[in-house]
Amino acid sequence: MGTDKALLELDGVPSVVRVVAALAHLGRVVVVAAQHQPLPRLAATVVRDERADTGPLHGLAIGLRAAAGAGAGVAVVCATDLPLLHPAVVDALLARLGDHDVLLPVVDGHEQPLAAVYRTSLAPVAGELVSAGERRLLAVLAGVDVRRIDGAELAGDPAVAAADPHLHSLRSANTPQEWSALAGLVAGR
Repeated sequence: MGTDKALLELDGVPSVVRVVAALAHLGRVVVVAAQHQPLPRLAATVVRDERADTGPLHGLAIGLRAAAGAGAGVAVVCATDLPLLHPAVVDALLARLGDHDVLLPVVDGHEQPLAAVYRTSLAPVAGELVSAGERRLLAVLAGVDVRRIDGAELAGDPAVAAADPHLHSLRSANTPQEWSALAGLVAGR
């Protein structure tokens, strides 16, 4: 993207602020940030990554550890480049975790590990993988009970169907063109 995606704005609101707002109804929100990453004022607890350039798996380990330390048994893990995240989608994901370790959305054939629900008990697993040199986020899924949910099932939830039937909540942006497309969705409401 060439810039910090957390600070990219839609309708004058930074993406990270939008994501935190979509999660706020759950209670405590934890934001994992790079060591010196500037962030706007957030209604969240910010934990800083102790090491630079360790990748998303390390961020997951830090976030799950912080959530577990706050007494949470599960955590909704969302990237900051999901500015269209809707609370109804968050609730639908949480409701489908059941006894599984991870609930992983799969939309249009793409797994969404940064829009998923994880048991916080996976923090040590993620930490051990990082210590072993692993950087791939999907590595944490090996050997754990993962329930994959496809877009059709998620969109079939009545609250999701009413609030976000096209699952724009799970659209991220990795290029300026993709960000412009998200901005177009916001402009078109």
